[in-house]
Amino acid sequence: MEDISKRSLSMTRMFDAPVELLWKVLTTPEYIKEWWGPEGFTNTIHKMDVRVGGKWLFTMHGPDGTDFENDHTYKELITNERMVIVNNGVQAFEIIINLTDKGEQTEIKWQVIFGSVPTMEEAINAFKADIGLKQNLERLANHLEHHQQDLI
Repeated sequence: MEDISKRSLSMTRMFDAPVELLWKVLTTPEYIKEWWGPEGFTNTIHKMDVRVGGKWLFTMHGPDGTDFENDHTYKELITNERMVIVNNGVQAFEIIINLTDKGEQTEIKWQVIFGSVPTMEEAINAFKADIGLKQNLERLANHLEHHQQDLI
């Protein structure tokens, strides 16, 4: 079995929210647009067809005004447990999100797997993908903290 650790970014974090709520903010356009991406980014969701084979099309708007078009396909979905999303861009990668129910808390293991080590290194050097992953999870935590009552 291949060791993908050399071409992947991974982060695990505990959230003070039940697993059903985490799933909801990961799969609902009006919620995910509020927190997805690194600090300073906003999103326009064009399509979010959350089913295996379904498309998620959106534009990430950078703080400098640069737009980043995103074309993703849902590869695997197990409600409240796991999702695998394929980025269909020039430098394709997979996002694997595993959720573990801890009662009123949820553990997320978030992994981004690139096609090769050089592709990952380019994503880190050009786009700060490693910092972006950390910021993305921080934005998710802040969104849950400030909007949890609205989401229930």
